[in-house]
Amino acid sequence: MAYIGKQPLIGNFQVCDAISTVNGQAAYTLQVGGANVSPETANNMIVSVNGVIQKPNISYTVSGSTITFTSNLVTGDVIDFIQILGNVLDLGVPSDNTVTTAKLADSSVSLAKLTATGTKDATTFLRGDNSFQAVPAGVTNTPLFFVKGSSNVNNNSTTKLTFSNEIIDTDSNFDITNSRWIPTETGYYVHTFVNSMSGPTGESSFSTYVYKNGSYLSGDFYNFGQNGYYFSTSGYGASSNSWFVNITGNLNSDYYELYTIQYQGNTVSSNRNWLGYKIS
Repeated sequence: MAYIGKQPLIGNFQVCDAISTVNGQAAYTLQVGGANVSPETANNMIVSVNGVIQKPNISYTVSGSTITFTSNLVTGDVIDFIQILGNVLDLGVPSDNTVTTAKLADSSVSLAKLTATGTKDATTFLRGDNSFQAVPAGVTNTPLFFVKGSSNVNNNSTTKLTFSNEIIDTDSNFDITNSRWIPTETGYYVHTFVNSMSGPTGESSFSTYVYKNGSYLSGDFYNFGQNGYYFSTSGYGASSNSWFVNITGNLNSDYYELYTIQYQGNTVSSNRNWLGYKIS
């Protein structure tokens, strides 16, 4: 192929390590950096002995990583240098430290070519420390339950709140038959409930409480707000509450319930819901 101007030079140019001649020996091993190298053919080499460039396939031949001179070398002969040209008609193997990022096509490097440690698949990601790590599991906030219920509540009588409508219960932690939460996993939990009451008009108070194992709960949970009020203009009131508890043991045995007491002077109706879920 003709070129205008100077023809570009291409190939994997390597200068072999120095070779010490041995008296009466014709064959020598070609190495670069201590590693054996194999020229494509004798024509892809420039060999100088005693200051004279040798003719390929006449003065020497090559097979794999071995060069064999036609005549045995003798004491005093010097192999000046051996230059390997690579494939001078094609790029072949690029010379070391010659390929830049700009020369690589997009998406041309596969996972198999990365030196990063760890499992390389669709479930992992590459971190800045050159290691593959599994994607952390997201927070699912389970176990989780949400229940609803309604019933009448007598005046001035501590009454357990029952629930009959189980909207969700991911881990069967809520005993709907006995209207109680029974933790099955350790961890931190947040609970909220709303107890709405309605009855005859007349201002009065009522409260909703958390019980543990049949007794009023105190000391091992954080409780925010309890009291609700009836307003004389409507005869309606609501008690809302949020509480936080750390479950550390007694799984499948400890249980939690809601109780209420009202002082309206009459039997009133109660509609309530209870939401509980694990946060860590």
